[in-house]
Amino acid sequence: MKKPAPLADPAASPARRRLLDTATRLFYSGGIHAVGIDRIIAEAGVAKATFYNHFPSKDDLVVAYVEEQDRLGREAVAALPTQPPRGMIAAILGRIGDAATGGGYRGCPFLNAAAEYPDPEGPVRKAIDARRAWYHGLLRQLLAEDGDPAPSVTASLLVALSDGLLEIAYLDDARDVPPLVREGLDRLLARP
Repeated sequence: MKKPAPLADPAASPARRRLLDTATRLFYSGGIHAVGIDRIIAEAGVAKATFYNHFPSKDDLVVAYVEEQDRLGREAVAALPTQPPRGMIAAILGRIGDAATGGGYRGCPFLNAAAEYPDPEGPVRKAIDARRAWYHGLLRQLLAEDGDPAPSVTASLLVALSDGLLEIAYLDDARDVPPLVREGLDRLLARP
């Protein structure tokens, strides 16, 4: 008996890619709850059955969106030039200023999604929590390598600084963010 051919990886499906790209654009520009599945299906140019073949529910699509934004962020951090820990921390936080001043910035996709999904036990928030845990852990590791006496606390302060900068970059003048990143790092990383 002939063995059946393996199913194609759904992540590699062109239809799935179109759905995720369309959802990413629409979710980021208009908000997750404001965008219906029918609009995503229409703009992606796929059949409703194709949508449900790849995403059993809208929440599954939202989780895929959050996870992809996380993956892209991690890849961007991994692509930064290797440098001493403080330089890496500055480069990582510097990405906030780059994103905010690059045009089309509408706030942090993770904070935006968290505002729309308040249940901390839901799958969307768990995906956001995984991102935040990774970010905190990365900063904590770099701070420990730099000799910070309380790397976990300082990492928490840097995450809070990041969250605030991501929000003011959208709500206030984004041009203020790069100097605030530098000033925040100078103050948080100062050693007596």
